[in-house]
Amino acid sequence: MYNGFVRIAAAIPELRVADCAFNASKMAELIRQAEIEKVQVICFPELSITGYTCADLFFQQQLLVDAKKALQELQLLTFTTTSVLIVGMPIRVQNQLFNAAVVLQGGHVLGVVPKTHLPNNNEFYEKRWFASAGSIEISEIMLSDEKVPFGTDLIFTDNKFSFAIELCEDLWVPIPPSSQHTLHGADIIFNLSATNELIGKHNYLCQLIEQQSARCNAGYVYASAGFGESTTDVVYAGNGLIAENGKIIATSQRFSFEPQLVVSEIDIDRLRADRIRNTNFTNGKSDTAYRIIPIEDAHFNHFVLKRSFDKLPFVPSVSNRDASCEEIFSIQVGGLAKRWLHTSAQTLVVGISGGLDSTLALLVCVKTADKLGFDRKRIIGITMPGFGTTDRTYHNALNLMQSLGITLKEISIKDACIQHFKDIGHDPAIHDVTYENTQARERTQILMDIANKHNGLVIGTGDLSELALGWATYNGDHISMYGVNSGVPKTLVRFLVDWASHQLDKNSETILQDVLDTPVSPELLPADENGEISQKTEDLVGPYELHDFYLYYFVRFGFSPKKILMLAKNAFTGEYSDEVIEKWLKVFLRRFFAQQFKRSCMPDGPKVGSINLSPRGDWRMPSDTAGFDPLTPLKEEKE
Repeated sequence: MYNGFVRIAAAIPELRVADCAFNASKMAELIRQAEIEKVQVICFPELSITGYTCADLFFQQQLLVDAKKALQELQLLTFTTTSVLIVGMPIRVQNQLFNAAVVLQGGHVLGVVPKTHLPNNNEFYEKRWFASAGSIEISEIMLSDEKVPFGTDLIFTDNKFSFAIELCEDLWVPIPPSSQHTLHGADIIFNLSATNELIGKHNYLCQLIEQQSARCNAGYVYASAGFGESTTDVVYAGNGLIAENGKIIATSQRFSFEPQLVVSEIDIDRLRADRIRNTNFTNGKSDTAYRIIPIEDAHFNHFVLKRSFDKLPFVPSVSNRDASCEEIFSIQVGGLAKRWLHTSAQTLVVGISGGLDSTLALLVCVKTADKLGFDRKRIIGITMPGFGTTDRTYHNALNLMQSLGITLKEISIKDACIQHFKDIGHDPAIHDVTYENTQARERTQILMDIANKHNGLVIGTGDLSELALGWATYNGDHISMYGVNSGVPKTLVRFLVDWASHQLDKNSETILQDVLDTPVSPELLPADENGEISQKTEDLVGPYELHDFYLYYFVRFGFSPKKILMLAKNAFTGEYSDEVIEKWLKVFLRRFFAQQFKRSCMPDGPKVGSINLSPRGDWRMPSDTAGFDPLTPLKEEKE
C-alpha cells in the first residue's frame, strides 16, 4: 500500500469453455502483467478456470479433475509473484458441488468462499449443479493437499487493508453478503461474476455497484465473464468495474475480443475516514464471528497512481451543470427565504463591490425576492467606494444593480475613514492592516445602520474559502445577519456566477462576464498608476483552486498534509511546480488553524455541499489549538 492506496485489478482473460489448462495459462499471462504493474490483488471472473457456461459438464469427473490441476499450476506461479489471486472454480465438498472463489498467494490456498445466492431463472439454472453456501456444515476443506478455511465468513488482511468476497448473484439480493462483510471490517469487496448482457442491464449493474459501494463505504471490484463463454443463449461482455464509495473509477471495454486487465487504486484512507464519521456504520452488524485470514504485504510501496483527481472537487461536472446549479441556488434561496419571512424584515441590505462574492449574494437575493413574489426594490444594494476602488469594479457594481432592478445606493467611505484615522491617530499614508480594516469595518457599519433604518436584513457575501483562510476583517465583512455564501467555496462561486450569467438578459450577462474576468481583490489599497487593481488576493494568499483542493481533502476526509500534497501534485501536474504546491499548502495549514476564532462566531448561513465550517454543525474546533506545524517538511515518504 502506498499513501493509503492499494492497487487492485479486475482481470478478464481469454477463455475456452471446459479447457482448464488453456484457461489457467491465459490467466497466468494476466497475472504476470499485473505483477509488473504492482497490483496487490487480482480478481478473475466467476468459474474462470472452467468457464461459467459448462452446464451439465460440471457433473463430469474429468472437468473437476482438470480444474484442480489448473489450480495447482496457478499455485506454482504464485511462488514467483507477490500478488494475491482470486480465481473462480467448482469445488466438490463431500457430496455437494460449490461455485467458489479461491484465494491464492505464495504457493498456497489461503481460503475458499462459496457462493450463497444461486440464480434459478430462465437464463441460469445454477441450482441444477451447485449447492448454496447456506447448506455448508464445515469450516475447512482439503484442497491441493492442504487444509484451508472454507465459508463466507472470511476476511483477508495484511493489517493495512482488508477484503472479502461475494459472487455474482450475491450482489443482486436485498441484503448482499458484502453488507455484513464490510460491517465486520472489509475495506474492499471482490465480486467474481458472470453477468450476461441485456438491453439496459449494464446501466443498472453500474448503479447497483455504485450504490452498494456507497452504502458500505467500500471499494468494490467486479470481474465478469467475457468473450469465450458459450453464446448458445446469452452473450457475456466482460465487465471489469472498479468502484469506490459510490463512484465507478475504472471500467473495462465491453464486448472486447481481447483479454483485459483493469487496474486502479482504492483509497483506503478515504473509505475509513467516511466510516469513522458515520456513527451508524456498524448498526445492524451480525453476531457472526468472522475468521481473519492473513495475507502477505506485496511491498509495492511506491507507484504512480493510475487514477486521476479532479483539481476542482467542489465544482460539478459540465454534464450535470444545469441541475447542480439550480439545486445550489435553490438551497441558498430556500435558506434566505425562510430567514426573510421569519424576521419580517422589510428589506434585504447587501454591499455590492463589483466582485464575485457580492455578485453571487445579490443574485441569490434577487431569486429569493422573485420566488416570494416580492418587489426587487425591497433589495437595497449599496456600493461603497473607498481608497482602492477601481473604475472597473465601481461601474460593474452600479451597472449590475441597475440591470437587476433593485434599489441602488452609493455611499463613499473615504471621508468617514479619514475622520476615523484622525480619531485614532493613524497616518493614512501608512497602508497597513489598520488602514485596510478601517475601510472594511466602516462598510459593515453602514450596512448595519442602513438595515436598522429600513427594517432590513444584512446579507453576508463572504464565501467558504475565505472562512477557511480567515480572509475577512473581524467584525467587518466577517459579520452579517445571514451569510448566503458561507457554504460555497470560491471555485464554486465562480462556476455559479458564470452559469447564472447565461440565464439573464444580454446586458446582465455582459456585466457578469466582466466580473468573472476581474482579479479577486478586497480593494483596500490604492490602485496602481494605471488605475488597475494593485491588491490581488491570490498573489497574497495563493490560488483559490489550490486552497479549495486542500480544504476539500483536509476537512472532508481528514487527510494528512503529506497525503494532500501527493494528491495535489497528481491533480495539478503541469500547472504548478511541486515547490509552489507545497508553499501554498503550508500557507493553508497555517491560516486554517490560526483563523478558527473568526469561524467560531460566524453568522448563520446555509450548508450547500458536503463541507461546511459552521461551529454549530459541521466543524467544531478550539480557537486556540496548536495545529500542524506548517514549517515541518511535507515530503512524501515511502511506507
